[in-house]
Amino acid sequence: MQSAFSTDTASLARIRKELVREQRRVNLRRFLHNKLSVVGFFIVFLMLLLAVFAPVITGALGVDPYTSLGREMRLQPPSAAHPFGTDNVNRDVFARVIYGARISMTVGFFVGLFSSLIGTAIGMYATINAVWDNILMRICDGLKAIPNILLAITLMAVLGANMHNVILSLTIVSVPGVARIARSQALLVREQTYIEAMRAAGASRFRIMWCHVLPNILSPIIVQMTFTFATAIISEASLSFLGAGIPIPAPSWGGMLKEARSYIYNGWWMVVFPAIFTGLSVLGFNLFGDGLRDLIDPLSGR
Repeated sequence: MQSAFSTDTASLARIRKELVREQRRVNLRRFLHNKLSVVGFFIVFLMLLLAVFAPVITGALGVDPYTSLGREMRLQPPSAAHPFGTDNVNRDVFARVIYGARISMTVGFFVGLFSSLIGTAIGMYATINAVWDNILMRICDGLKAIPNILLAITLMAVLGANMHNVILSLTIVSVPGVARIARSQALLVREQTYIEAMRAAGASRFRIMWCHVLPNILSPIIVQMTFTFATAIISEASLSFLGAGIPIPAPSWGGMLKEARSYIYNGWWMVVFPAIFTGLSVLGFNLFGDGLRDLIDPLSGR
């Protein structure tokens, strides 16, 4: 009898594994069927590769984002030696654009990660009782009432211009949006039958929240994280362009565009290439995020 029971259990486990593998294959086919999402994935993957291997790429070409190439190399157009040309202080634009990817990816990653962690915690704690809900959500409403870029500029003026403060200010700006999504999803999950069964079984409120509610709201949070990543990239570029972000001579895409304003006619490459990389990065993360959303919720794609 016990042997038959063990055999049945093993068979069920094997069938479950097969179902999980088949579901993964279906999800992969569904994602690959969305061509724009695949394009977004490859753009994101390319930008991450450029960010990680920036020192290797520039070292192989013998260029540096901070080193002047000599007075005679000022405002040279794109060539075989310098694919993106040189800027107004004789530096290689290609090297600066590649290192700018490193700055943008770093800012986007940490802003997306920190805002998702903090926003999810705030959104979930807001569902504990009405008092916490009113306090936390009114704070989020107050932050959302201020335009994001204006709030970020104000925070940077108080904190000072450097990368750490850019990450901190953009995280503060991004947290309310994530918190509201986490709260709405947590409220939906808490009304499910299995949550009521856990309450009836005597499970504590915090055990239900962290062990049963949290795993079921991670999918929309991850999707929102990709959009936050894209928003952080464009916000960092905007802050640097306005002089409130990462200070010059750091090779930020927004800072490069700020430097290029006075040379837009006789040094167009100083404007075009940082702008292209900024736009591609934001587009890639948005397309990839759309693909993830459609994968998680197939009805949204219709």
